[in-house]
Amino acid sequence: MVGASRALLLKDGGKISRALSDFLVCPLSKQPLRRCQDSQSLISDAIGVSFPIIDGIPCLVPKDGKLLEDQDVSKIENGADPSVVHSER
Repeated sequence: MVGASRALLLKDGGKISRALSDFLVCPLSKQPLRRCQDSQSLISDAIGVSFPIIDGIPCLVPKDGKLLEDQDVSKIENGADPSVVHSER
């Protein structure tokens, strides 16, 4: 079971697989997360928090989350690609 889970996480060169990302939601708001390729993180637009992805593993522990800067939030509001992880099928 561990081998299958690791294969699922590391599929596509260490990125989060789409099968896994379909299930991921913010641990605080329970809303969908979107993937940010620039910062290698998952972002909860609902509460403005970024969760890191380390070695292909999302760190969704609330204390690991970081508040987004005002400029990051304005990029989202001004039409930056808000590709929600759940819609990437």
